[in-house]
Amino acid sequence: MASAGVAHTSDLREAGAHSAGVDKLPEEMNDMKIRDDKDMEATVVDGNSTETGHIIVTTIGGRNGQPKQTISYMAERVVGNGSFGVVFQAKCLETGETVAIKKVLQDKRYKNRELQTMRLLDHPNVVSLKHCFFSTTEKDELYLNLVLEYVPETVHRVIKHHRKMNQKMPLIYVKLYSYQIFRALSYIHRAIGVCHRDIKPQNLLVNPHTHQVKLCDFGSAKVLVKGEPNISYICSRYYRAPELIFGATEYTTAIDIWSAGCVLAELLLGQPLFPGESGVDQLVEIIKVLGTPTREEIKCMNPNYTEYKFPQIKAHPWHKIFQKRMPPEAVDLVSRLLQYSPNLRCTALDALTHPFFDELRDQNTRLPNGRFLPPLFNFKSHELKGVSAEMLVKLIPEHARKQCAFLGV
Repeated sequence: MASAGVAHTSDLREAGAHSAGVDKLPEEMNDMKIRDDKDMEATVVDGNSTETGHIIVTTIGGRNGQPKQTISYMAERVVGNGSFGVVFQAKCLETGETVAIKKVLQDKRYKNRELQTMRLLDHPNVVSLKHCFFSTTEKDELYLNLVLEYVPETVHRVIKHHRKMNQKMPLIYVKLYSYQIFRALSYIHRAIGVCHRDIKPQNLLVNPHTHQVKLCDFGSAKVLVKGEPNISYICSRYYRAPELIFGATEYTTAIDIWSAGCVLAELLLGQPLFPGESGVDQLVEIIKVLGTPTREEIKCMNPNYTEYKFPQIKAHPWHKIFQKRMPPEAVDLVSRLLQYSPNLRCTALDALTHPFFDELRDQNTRLPNGRFLPPLFNFKSHELKGVSAEMLVKLIPEHARKQCAFLGV
């Protein structure tokens, strides 16, 4: 699937008592208009079908004295289906640009949390929202259409390709992909305050020519507020943090770090590290590697579970999980990400400074085809707000400092 994975619209299960007042749609939504920060007027169009060849016409602009502009999208093919709706590839007839349109059934009583989140995001490693509009069907169903930049590949398909060819992914790609995942996470966690809650290879888009990675599908994303409960049935099984399996409702962005650790391990191994058949089996798979969690670790994940008795299994050494030729820095980084205690997992920003990524900071490093690496150090000031000078030195190599205007170099 090329532009969004399976998501849950605005998590109505969570929009219960504690947020009913907050998540209500503004009155003007009754006229199907929505206020927003970017210049995107969410117009309503007739959208009964999105099959191949169907043309959707909508308008943008028309505010603050700007001229209204008509934009037409020709639906070309469906690239993803799920409980949330459908994602299809489309072409903008005016510009010839290919886009991805994610079409989601909209509950008229609530704001769409994914749209609210997407409007906040602006980062080279996060898929960008170009435009949005509502469409209605004959049954008077309202759909939200998110027009997103189109990226042709996913990390999931790249892993599958290498597995089919019976070859390990070149380490430079593992470093490149995982570095960009942590950069995206550091941005959404620190600068925006959002937890993605569904990090998996299918939600990581890759441009096969430049190897730039973009995080997509914010259908499960949420700003986590301390003391406010969240649903624990979130995130795809192989990538679910153990505290979620333990039913924790007051988790942190460390759940994304666990998932990213699972993705890194999968890039290195060529297959999922914890392929559980069910929630309980998922925990068994984790225990087989990390050993039985201590009482203290269980308390960190979910204090209600401390009385449970688990079979006592010793941890399997990390270096035995990966083959002998695996660089020790790779194994070390995985071990820092996959910790039972959420507060012991390293942050996304810490991960970026790990020695595993030193090769990417070397000015002479090239892709296997001899081309340059995609931009990795074009940080904006808000992305590194509050980062110590010592950390900045580790993060931004000497040769890239000119890219960061805020450093005043």
